[in-house]
Amino acid sequence: MTTEPAPPPLAESVDYIRSLGKESAADVLRRAAATGRVAVQPRCGVGGHDAMRALLGTLADQARPDLLTITIDSHTRLGHFAQARRLAHLSPRELNGYPLVAHGWRRGRELNELVGVPVQIRHGSPDARLMFEVAVASGITSFEGGGISYNLPYSKDVPLADSLAAWAEVDRRCGELAALGVTVDRELFGTLTAVLVPPSVSLAVSVLEGVLAARAGVRCLSVAYPQGGHLAQDVAALRAVPVLARRYLPAGVEVHPVLHEFMGVFPRERGNAEDLILYGALVARLGGASKLLTKTYQEAFGIPDAAANAEGLRLAQRANSPLLGFLAVDEGAAAEELAWVLAEVAELVEPVLAERDTAGAVVRAFAAGRLDIPFSASRHARSEVIPRRDPTGAIRILAPGRLPLSPETVRRHRAQLRLGDGPPDLTALHLELTADINYFPLLFGEHRPAPAPRAAAPEAGVRASA
Repeated sequence: MTTEPAPPPLAESVDYIRSLGKESAADVLRRAAATGRVAVQPRCGVGGHDAMRALLGTLADQARPDLLTITIDSHTRLGHFAQARRLAHLSPRELNGYPLVAHGWRRGRELNELVGVPVQIRHGSPDARLMFEVAVASGITSFEGGGISYNLPYSKDVPLADSLAAWAEVDRRCGELAALGVTVDRELFGTLTAVLVPPSVSLAVSVLEGVLAARAGVRCLSVAYPQGGHLAQDVAALRAVPVLARRYLPAGVEVHPVLHEFMGVFPRERGNAEDLILYGALVARLGGASKLLTKTYQEAFGIPDAAANAEGLRLAQRANSPLLGFLAVDEGAAAEELAWVLAEVAELVEPVLAERDTAGAVVRAFAAGRLDIPFSASRHARSEVIPRRDPTGAIRILAPGRLPLSPETVRRHRAQLRLGDGPPDLTALHLELTADINYFPLLFGEHRPAPAPRAAAPEAGVRASA
């Protein structure tokens, strides 16, 4: 593999993007919002360039998605460019995504020119500066991530101050592109750890990342929310996005709600998995999402093949049918969830936004636990927040840790969970969380929940207490 030349000057990349003659990602999102038709996009990425070409071509031909994806490999995400380059040359099948930096912007242009729809980069890097430059030179107009959401769920020991500073440079570059007439959609990864993420926690992180991005010059934000599994709660979370944008972001920034279909444990049986895919697409429609990230019936078994990915896209697109206009959510329940999630987000973000240095305030809030996410991989988040599903399947907060939630908010979560005043039984909690994580396989009856623990039998010669 030859050494790729440095990315060209920004003005040259802008000329190239214009020469493509196709919609940008922002154009697609804007049209989806205007028409009420949810745009659909797959996840996809393989190590070899020819294999990536074949994958994109197959999905474009067989499923006609509104946007396509290049998912980046883990070596590139972590900045291990030499290792990514070595594997791309010697054994691309060992890579779990496309090493864009290793393959370079000229090959990125080949991928972009292959398909007639815009392409997005999805990755998971706390420092995506070089990757972003290569993506822009490739003519790519959508780039996912943020200094919080692409650090704390993925990295063990990257300081938040470092990732926020790196992403500020990416966002300032987006501002330069906007001044030259090219709008880059910046998708915020509110999905976080994707495991029982309370809606207010997801949206609070996106609000803070969105404020920082807008101040740096970003003009199009898509706010990704992870489907939790409860219809009214998920619809309310999506409907909260434009309200939060009006409340906290400048008027000149476009903001689009995006739904990630269920990111947790997927059913193994094909019919059950397909039911969940269609259900997620209907949630996106009812919630007013501009875009949906799809799943496949092979989700429980690892990386799906191209045929399953195409089928997942076609199935999700069925939710846009005009014949399904009769479907509705319980508007009273959705309105109640919306009011509470807006109040909770305010309780989480407004103390941070009240400080003059927002990025520094974010760092301090996570260090103190005033901002937090459950099940984080990072030592820079306390992970003291414990979520649980209530009896209806909605995600609530069992233990708020040090989050500055009001007493009224905490009481409501406990009431929804039907909790008493005593501390949780930690042994039972482990089993309950496992059942919550396996919510959909259990719902479909694919396996039974673990039995509740029984008291151990007394040892010989020891009498059990009464």
